[in-house]
Formats: sequence, structure tokens, C-alpha cells
Amino acid sequence: MKYIKLLCSTLCFGLLLLVTYFIHIKFFKVGVVFYSALFDAVVASFLALIITYRVKWLRVFTSFETSQLLLIWLLLGYSFAISVPTVIDRSLSFYILEKLQQRGGGIKLADFDQVFTKEYVKEHRLVDVRLTEQQQSGTIIIQNGCVKLTAWGQTLATSSRFFRNHFLPKQRLLMGTYSDDLTDPFRNSPVNVDYLCR
Repeated sequence: MKYIKLLCSTLCFGLLLLVTYFIHIKFFKVGVVFYSALFDAVVASFLALIITYRVKWLRVFTSFETSQLLLIWLLLGYSFAISVPTVIDRSLSFYILEKLQQRGGGIKLADFDQVFTKEYVKEHRLVDVRLTEQQQSGTIIIQNGCVKLTAWGQTLATSSRFFRNHFLPKQRLLMGTYSDDLTDPFRNSPVNVDYLCR
């Protein structure tokens, strides 16, 4: 019987999460999709907790079980935030599928570079979105027309480069060939560029 009530409480959380997310994106300003979805997950978790305490039929859990239930809801909310709105908002893979659909189901392979550089970046305001996210995360600042790393940004960049170099696959399939190119994507970057600022 307790398992049924656990399932009902979790379904209630899921419904609250979807309603909270929908209200948030429709009627409020959103800085970063991922952060707003995380906030919605926290709100939905605590609303579900209140409902669990207020509805007599659901008031069967011990304090320990309730704290576990809250933790499960927060983890489910995190999974939703990162796996649904964030992935769809940021995913190049979904963009490819949507672009193929928009263009009638097929695009010449040789023209995909053009699709990405001339359409994707512009249509998704990619630079604006990513710079906004990084500012909101505290990893960059923009001063006098110059984008600069913060100390936190330096730490994350160093960590991600280390992970990329040592813990990403050395033999990854890329268009029919196994390669380690993505463990060091800057390997063939131009040395002399004219866009630096100090």
C-alpha cells in the first residue's frame, strides 16, 4: 500500500513539475534555460512535499522516507532539466534533425559546413545564448568589448581540458573513421589571430 502512495506522490511531483515549468516559461523571464528548469524542479519538489503532508491518505511516510522522497524528486527534477529543455535548447543533434525536416528531408553532405556557419549560428543566436549563459554562470565577464575569463572560468576551462585530454575516447567514430581529434580540438588551430584583447 505504501508503494502505491509513493507512486502517487511521485506522479503528483511530475505533474507539478510540468505545470511549474510551463507557467515559468510562459509568464516569466528566463535567464538560462537549465537554471530556470532546476528552479522549477525545486519548487515542484517542495509543493509535492506540502501536498504529501496535507493529504491525509498520503501521510504515511516516516521523516526518513520523506527526506528520501524529496531527494528522489530533486534528482528526477534535475534529470528532467538537463535531459529535456536543456538538451533540446542546446543540442546540435536536434538542430540537424529539425533542419533536415525544414529542408524537405535532405541536405547535401558537402553543404553541411555552410548550414552550420551561415544558418545554425544565426538562427539559434548561438553566440548570444552561450555568452549569456557563461555570464550568468560567473565564468566570463564582458568589459569594454572584451570577453574575459573569471577565476571560476579559468578553473572550469582547466578542468574540462584535463578531462578532454585524458578521459574522452581516443578512438571515436567520426564519419566512418576512428580518431582522437576531439581529445585536443585546438591541435590545428591557427597560431596568429587578430581578435585577442588584454
